[in-house]
Amino acid sequence: MFSFIKKNAVYFALSWTAVIFGLCCIPGRYIPTTTWLELISFDKFVHASIFFVLQTLWMLALNHKSASMRYIILASCVAYGGSLEIMQATVFSQRSADWFDFIANSFGCVMAILFFRKINAKFFHDPVAKV
Repeated sequence: MFSFIKKNAVYFALSWTAVIFGLCCIPGRYIPTTTWLELISFDKFVHASIFFVLQTLWMLALNHKSASMRYIILASCVAYGGSLEIMQATVFSQRSADWFDFIANSFGCVMAILFFRKINAKFFHDPVAKV
């Protein structure tokens, strides 16, 4: 299964990017608000996880062995997260921007960079050059 993901990583990365965009387009009235989720910051964990996957898929899809490419992908994913927050404040209905969501998105991307060597070696059996 992991070889299938790696072989088709570009399609998975593009699909995941579209899924994130679609989720951000959902009007606010359709998003559940539960106070206990806010207490444990579940929302921030979700943001970080989504962008962790996004960053990992794009690193698999593109030339992940190049350190400079990893940082270009990082900058692109962080910019994408920031753009989505701006669009939530200005374009999408009943949504608002949240700096902490942007920070969680960025944190997920950075964690993907830090853990990519282990993930890639364990699941995709492909050692990556040191950064």
